[in-house]
Amino acid sequence: MIEIKNLVKSFDGNEVLNNISIIFERGKTNLIIGRSGSGKTVLLKCVLGLIDVDKGEIWYNDRNFTLTGEKQRKKMRQEIGMVFQGGALFDSITVEENVRFPLDMFTAMSPREKQLRVAFCLDHVNIETRAYKLSPSEISGGMKKRVAIARAIALNPRYLFCDEPNSGLDPETSKVIDRLLLDLTKEFEMTTIINTHDMNSVIEIGESILFISQGKKEWVGTNKEILNSHNKKLNDFIFANKLYAQLRKDVEEG
Repeated sequence: MIEIKNLVKSFDGNEVLNNISIIFERGKTNLIIGRSGSGKTVLLKCVLGLIDVDKGEIWYNDRNFTLTGEKQRKKMRQEIGMVFQGGALFDSITVEENVRFPLDMFTAMSPREKQLRVAFCLDHVNIETRAYKLSPSEISGGMKKRVAIARAIALNPRYLFCDEPNSGLDPETSKVIDRLLLDLTKEFEMTTIINTHDMNSVIEIGESILFISQGKKEWVGTNKEILNSHNKKLNDFIFANKLYAQLRKDVEEG
């Protein structure tokens, strides 16, 4: 679980996050949504400790992340897995070596133990052994995202952060990534936080959804509640898409 209490962040006098409080639950896919410039990316960076907050607290279970020293933060970051928007794989090394990278950096595992852990992670994201020796430039966009997820879970994290994991993917591949993130969250009981603009993801795996508007917490709910919300700002955001406007109409008409 990650709990945010009364978080405030400004840049050059411009308040980007305004008194946000939210609990991201363990074993659930927690989604953050909002328009471009709403503050959702800044919120994600604050929770990761990449940006210092002006006011408020960030708790990782019973640990106040905002009050910890840099040494302790580095230790806590080893409990965090991160899936970057573009995957951020290293092109100069193989798929297998990309997943082994955090093990080389942060563990004292033997070569055999690392090999077994890499195989375990790649198997969990459905990457066949024939792809292990390929470079990222030799695999598809969907495979790159799955390899990035495998790398993110290599250290068996308690917390998983994903920044636009479906960016650049076709709808069918996006569904695969969504289902994979949901399944891994359940299997390993991680606290998973996903920053996304993909409404298909919201509907498919949005077990807990935070909608931010102009730096404020505007709405919190689930994928089962979001289409029936009476929050005007949320509805304007969701139903700007004609498909979802029709979907809401269908829901209302039964």
